[in-house]
Amino acid sequence: MRILVAEDEVRLASLLEQSLTEAGWTVDLQHSGRAALDAALDQGGTHDVLLLDWMLPEMDGVSVCRRLRELGVRTPVLMLTARTTVVDRVSGLDAGADDYVVKPFDLDELLARLRALHRRAHTDDSDEGPLRVADLVLDARSRRTARGEVEIELSAREFAILQLLLQRAGQLVTRSQILDEVWDGETDLRSNVIDVHVASLRAKIDRPFGTDTITTLRGAGYRIDGGNG
Repeated sequence: MRILVAEDEVRLASLLEQSLTEAGWTVDLQHSGRAALDAALDQGGTHDVLLLDWMLPEMDGVSVCRRLRELGVRTPVLMLTARTTVVDRVSGLDAGADDYVVKPFDLDELLARLRALHRRAHTDDSDEGPLRVADLVLDARSRRTARGEVEIELSAREFAILQLLLQRAGQLVTRSQILDEVWDGETDLRSNVIDVHVASLRAKIDRPFGTDTITTLRGAGYRIDGGNG
């Protein structure tokens, strides 16, 4: 497993490199956003996961992530951030990040989240046909989502949440089920991580089109009404 780590704080970068190497990862360590962007592009998508610090010199981690997505790089991205507001987290997800860990973080949790991103990115779900509700289409084979003729770029987490909701269209999908199937139970049900991702998902699949696909059932979970076909 190969990971690109972009972290400018020397002590933390050294700790991450050592811990990830001991955990079996091959680490490509960079200390600036520009260097991380160049490394991700030069290696032709051979990294399994990208670990980007938010506050990097030359080019911040969110800008690096956004640029990679614009250039078609779909490697899962986990952001390290000291920012804790929902607005900040949503901006990172909107840039194409798949997950985030807030500093200071627990190293075991970070490793677990990286493993989950790697595992999810390599899960073969190509046997599933396109899922549809109205003009919203999700194709697991091509990893593409579109509403009508407009293609929508989703992060890996957003894609997985939407896929789960579409697979169970018309049914309640609880927060626990989302945690179990999208996060493999590796986050705290009391955190707002699901709310942040669903808000980001709505901003992409609904708000620009004046639609309201995902229904929130307060205290229970979410539901997409309709069915495939």
